[in-house]
Amino acid sequence: MIMIKKLLGAIALSLTCGAALAAGGGYKLESAPNRINDMAALQNGAKLFVNYCLGCHSANSMRYNKLAEIGLTDDQIKKNLLFTGDKVGDLMKIAMTPEDAKKWFGAAPPDLSVIARAKSTTMGPSGVDYVYTFLRTFYRDTTKATGWNNLVFPSVGMPNPLWEMEGPRSLNHVTVHQVEKEGGALQWERTTAKYDTQGFADIKSEPLADYRGNPQDKAVLESADPKRVAAFDSNVADLANFLGWMAEPVQQQRKQMGVWILLFLGLFLVVAWRLNAAYWKHVR
Repeated sequence: MIMIKKLLGAIALSLTCGAALAAGGGYKLESAPNRINDMAALQNGAKLFVNYCLGCHSANSMRYNKLAEIGLTDDQIKKNLLFTGDKVGDLMKIAMTPEDAKKWFGAAPPDLSVIARAKSTTMGPSGVDYVYTFLRTFYRDTTKATGWNNLVFPSVGMPNPLWEMEGPRSLNHVTVHQVEKEGGALQWERTTAKYDTQGFADIKSEPLADYRGNPQDKAVLESADPKRVAAFDSNVADLANFLGWMAEPVQQQRKQMGVWILLFLGLFLVVAWRLNAAYWKHVR
C-alpha cells in the first residue's frame, strides 16, 4: 500500500513538473484541438508553415513529397508550396546559412522538423499544445529589440510571424509576488502591467500588507475583433497539428499497429494459459 501511494505521488509530481517545464515554469499551456487525422487541417497547416515559418526555420528531416501522405499531389505541392528552384523530392531547407543567421539574429533559428516532439513532456502537455499556446501569446512590447514579447517564452528572440493574421491585441497582466525590502524582509506586492496594441506599457505596483495567499500570475489578451481572433486560433491549431504530424508522420500507423499487437498478445496469453494447463494436467 505504501509503495502504491509513493508511485501515485511520483506520477502526480511528474505531471505537475511536466506542465511547468513545458510552459517555461510560468504560463499554463492550453490544449490544442486534435486535428492530427484531419487532412484538410494538415494541408492548411502545411501551407501556413511554408508561407510563414519556412523563411527562417528549416525542416531538414522532411521532404516535400512526404506531404503526399496528407493528401497533396505532386502538382499541388509544386504550384502551392514550392516558390524557388526546389524539387518535390528535396528536403525543406532554407537559403539562410547558420553563419548568416547568427550574424543577423544573434542565434540561428531552430530547425522545426521535430519541434513538437522536443517540446512534449512525459505524461504532460504535448508539443502541439506548446506550439499552439506559444503562437497565440505574442504581444507588443516596445522594450524588446524585436518589438514583441511572449507569455510562454518571455523575452523570446523572434517577432510574431502571424501578426497580420491575428490583428492588434492588448495585454492585461497581473502578478502577485514577493519582493525583497530593506533588511532582507519579504513583502507581497501586486503588479499590474497593461500593454496597448502598440506595445507601450502602463505598469503599477502596490504592496499587499495583509496578503496570505499564494503567488498569482494572470494574463489576458484582448482584441476588438473576436471573430478575427477565432479564425486566427483555428489557423494556429492547423499549423500546430501539422508540426505534430511532421515530427512523427507514422504516429497513426504506430498506434494502430500497437492495438493489433496488444490484441495478438492477449490472444496468445489465452492460448499459452490453456496450453500450460493441458501440459501440467497429468504431471500433477
